[in-house]
Amino acid sequence: MQPGKKTSGLDPSLVEKILAEVREEEIVAMSCDVINIPSPTGEELQMAQYMHSALRQLGISVTWQEVEEGRANVVGRWTGAGGGKNLMFNGHMDTSNTGREEFLTGIGYKPHAVVKDGFIYGLGIYNMKGALVCYTHAVKALQRAGVKLKGDVIIAAVAGEIEKTQWGDFKGKEYRGYGYGTHYLVNHGVLPDMCILGEPTDMRVVLEHFGSMWVRIACTGIYVHTAFCEGREEMNSIRRMYELMDTIMKWIAAWEKNASHGGKKALVNLGGIRGGHAWRASRTPEKTDLFLDVRVPPTIPMSEARRNIQQMFLELERKHPDWGLEFETYVSVPGARISGEHEMIQAIDANHQRIMGKPPERDVVTWCSDASVLSRYGVETVNYGPSSGPRDHVGEKVEIKTLVDITKIYALTAAELCGVQ
Repeated sequence: MQPGKKTSGLDPSLVEKILAEVREEEIVAMSCDVINIPSPTGEELQMAQYMHSALRQLGISVTWQEVEEGRANVVGRWTGAGGGKNLMFNGHMDTSNTGREEFLTGIGYKPHAVVKDGFIYGLGIYNMKGALVCYTHAVKALQRAGVKLKGDVIIAAVAGEIEKTQWGDFKGKEYRGYGYGTHYLVNHGVLPDMCILGEPTDMRVVLEHFGSMWVRIACTGIYVHTAFCEGREEMNSIRRMYELMDTIMKWIAAWEKNASHGGKKALVNLGGIRGGHAWRASRTPEKTDLFLDVRVPPTIPMSEARRNIQQMFLELERKHPDWGLEFETYVSVPGARISGEHEMIQAIDANHQRIMGKPPERDVVTWCSDASVLSRYGVETVNYGPSSGPRDHVGEKVEIKTLVDITKIYALTAAELCGVQ
């Protein structure tokens, strides 16, 4: 669905003043800075210190929220004169990967900025440090243009958004993601009227995204030396899981079809399997765990999704009562949605049209964002941000022009939504 052509409510001469203050060379310099600061989940401290300094240089109020030792949110607030609405730009500082993965060899998977052929390459540039750069320079452009706002503009740089969680032996801050920082943010007083998340949408307006539920299904078996398992081979927990997989795969096919939404399948990923002892293959595995990532459309409550897959599990349990089957959900992140008629969407449409010469495309995506957290606190949230083209072996990259364009759009949108004195 394409939005209709919208008209910005800003004075044309003010628009030109604001746009003239967006400076490409400064955007490129800050983009390189933030890429060059490694900040995988749990290691965001140095990036937070950088953002604290960058926001302080804007002359705005900056708050340091220590989420836990070695991790913080940084919240900058450009306070308006009053009487206007408050807009938050929210972005996570942690990166999708650590930069230490040996199998990810592309330059865009490393925390080392490369500027080449009009693009900036490097870990985090589109997910989503580039957005933090654009937020910062949008405010800077408004200030340089002499704009005085009625409402507040908030820039929140948060820790721990990436899709990961603690489970079992996997404990510690490097596993505390999935909205960890934004939960702290809103729990501790930062509640704007609305929020733009600059997740990598390729400048599409994402009105809806799926939620995610992580499920563990386990079965047990005997633990015995290979030499003594003859006649009991089928009691091996891996063999038992293999037998369970037929029913599980049929459930997956049905869920992906029946829970589809917005033209997107409700994908289910076989995210992991764990069983046995690699260092002692001469023993049968006493337990095998299967881990699923179930994407849940925003139209289905998480409790309903859980009942759906649990019903399949209960059927397996009735069929195999002596297999020691286990069922657990250990992540439940609801989907999020916002009306296309919301004033924030209308403002983005108008300003995207002004800068890009055409209205933005709409999209429904199967990935999650902190809109899941914010919308549950009554903060209307949209995902709209940079990125450049398909994800490939090269890794993360964003066209410099895209960063400049979206900075302009963010600046104009903030002025329109917060109100100019």
